[in-house]
Amino acid sequence: MSAEEVEEVIPVLRVRDVAAAGRWYARLGFVQQWEHRFEPGLPVFTEVARGRVRLYLSEHEGDARPDTLVYLRVTDLDEVAAEFGVRAEEAPWGRELELRDPDGNRLRVGPVAA
Repeated sequence: MSAEEVEEVIPVLRVRDVAAAGRWYARLGFVQQWEHRFEPGLPVFTEVARGRVRLYLSEHEGDARPDTLVYLRVTDLDEVAAEFGVRAEEAPWGRELELRDPDGNRLRVGPVAA
């Protein structure tokens, strides 16, 4: 593997409305990278990114199950908490908070490991 090649995992989350989900994920600092649909009126598949962190959001029913859990480590945990009006809670392993997107997918958010 060359220095330019980086292996990665990109979670796929099932959403009913990519536009609504995109607005919600934008509050977390994600920006839509691209969008694909086979033809007008068919389900949308898109990528959102926050720096090097990427998620796929899919309107396709068979791509993922609702109520998925993704753990996201961020450098701005307190700002994320403020944006969503929640508090980060102390857990034995560190501070974190949990959010649910409009489709019920869970995001557990914690600080970048020191």
